[in-house]
Amino acid sequence: MPSTLAVLLVLGLGLSQRSSTQKQMLSKPAIWVKPSFMIPKGRPATIGCRGAGGAMEYQLHFEGGLSALERPKSRPVMNWVKFPIPAMTSHTAGQYRCSYRSGELWSELSDPLELVVTGLYDTPTLSVEPRSEVTSGENVTFRCQLATATSTFFLLKAGQSSRPQLRYGNLWAEFHLGPVTPAHRGTYRCFGSYNNHAWSFPSKPVKLLVKGDAGDTTFAPTEHTASDYWDSYELTTGTQSQKDHFLWNHTVQNLIRLGLAVLVLVALMGLLLEDWLHRRKSGKRAHWVSRRRCRRRLRAQRALET
Repeated sequence: MPSTLAVLLVLGLGLSQRSSTQKQMLSKPAIWVKPSFMIPKGRPATIGCRGAGGAMEYQLHFEGGLSALERPKSRPVMNWVKFPIPAMTSHTAGQYRCSYRSGELWSELSDPLELVVTGLYDTPTLSVEPRSEVTSGENVTFRCQLATATSTFFLLKAGQSSRPQLRYGNLWAEFHLGPVTPAHRGTYRCFGSYNNHAWSFPSKPVKLLVKGDAGDTTFAPTEHTASDYWDSYELTTGTQSQKDHFLWNHTVQNLIRLGLAVLVLVALMGLLLEDWLHRRKSGKRAHWVSRRRCRRRLRAQRALET
């Protein structure tokens, strides 16, 4: 009996320690948005959040506060959920994060996702100096100008998923590039910003053509611009290795839980068996003692009769 109790105590302590450290094993979720982190005013968008396999519930946080709750439609096949934004406005633009629950534990928050609403106020004008066709090694300057006073300007290259370049200014701002290479060629637009998440209409596109090698007399073709500002692209903060890490962690956790459950079950069965054997042994001993007492009484009565 004491040995079995000691085993259960050790298992209980191990399970408690496992529960206290399991939260550190829940991987950080990945968050993304479609069609783009820049959404024209009134247009819909969808935020996605991906957690580890077996996630039961997801939370979406907006500007530090809880915004929405969502459950996977078909667990465990899907390990991600969607949070729709029916129409983008200045009130829905801002910083988003998400988290998920597995069992009774919540993961940490995802990396921040910044959503921008565009199509507010005026349309800026974008120009390039000295010209839109330059030779590799030259310097160029993009000038973004807005009729109404603002505080910040952004320059965005089509097909580039990274954040746009930022410059501060009142009515205009300049973006200096150079020495340029063929990698700089492409289509550019600019925006005026009234705060970090409320931008103007986009400017008209300006194509930058960069001549290739020094001996080349033809301009290199511009890059494919199908993924322009108005097209869809996914901006994620997770990678495939993170997804594989999610699944691996979840599998290990399940195996550990299953192993602990089997050990506890075996220990309980051992405890019950030991208790049953102890009761059986005690019953036999009591029965033997009772029979001896009866025999002694019979002998004593016979002795008195004689």
